[in-house]
Amino acid sequence: MSASQVFNRIGQFGLGVALVGGVINSALYNVDGGHRAVIFDRFAGIKKQVIGEGTHFFIPWVQKPIIFDVRSRPRNVPVMTGSKDLQNVNITLRILFRPVPDQLPKIYTILGQDYEERVLPSITTEVLKAVVAQFDAGELITQRDLVSQKVSDDLTERASQFGVILDDISITHLTFGREFTQAVELKQVAQQEAEKARFLVEKAEQTKKATVISAEGDAQAAILLAKAFGDAGEGLVELRRIEAAEDIAYQLSRSRQVSYLPGGQNLLLNVPIPGN
Repeated sequence: MSASQVFNRIGQFGLGVALVGGVINSALYNVDGGHRAVIFDRFAGIKKQVIGEGTHFFIPWVQKPIIFDVRSRPRNVPVMTGSKDLQNVNITLRILFRPVPDQLPKIYTILGQDYEERVLPSITTEVLKAVVAQFDAGELITQRDLVSQKVSDDLTERASQFGVILDDISITHLTFGREFTQAVELKQVAQQEAEKARFLVEKAEQTKKATVISAEGDAQAAILLAKAFGDAGEGLVELRRIEAAEDIAYQLSRSRQVSYLPGGQNLLLNVPIPGN
């Protein structure tokens, strides 16, 4: 056997290996961690078996693997609805959702691979409208935990009908219409004005009581003075005059602008007296 024939056989063998490798590679697919796969068969449709993580075989052209993410994923759903007292309410829910792995064939058949876009907005709006309509605007604020719990229970039950698990539901945004907000602000202003008026009334009452007490004290003092005048006569007046004179003398003694001269002397100093 010549060298050219050996090389030809080696080339043919390598080509065959490459073709077989290509066919085998095209018949393999990987399912990453946190994912599942369902198989679409051109002749049998969606197979009921759910394929787990790892590398698997399928028949090219006849079968097609469809990969689903089964990990929890977040989604925000904004909804505008009305309360029991007809106030506009804007609510945003944050939902952590994932599909039920065993129901992936049914989910793909009925809803498709973008099942969350078809299911979550519609059922969230439905449940929120039904729950919020049971509460007044004030109760939505004061009883927020109760509202959140009721929304969570109803929404979880509704999502389970579509093969979707809701791991967490929370109200992240809750606001009201402009009219209600203005009414709340006006109510707060009115309450502040009422508190101010109540303070002024209490202050006036205290001032009135202080005036009455002072008047009663003055009246009592007048009675005592009248009694003292009746008992002591002019002696009490003379005593008060002496006390006043002492106080005036004390104040004048502290003043630097007042000078004292001896009694009986001429007030004009160094001025000769006429007749001398």
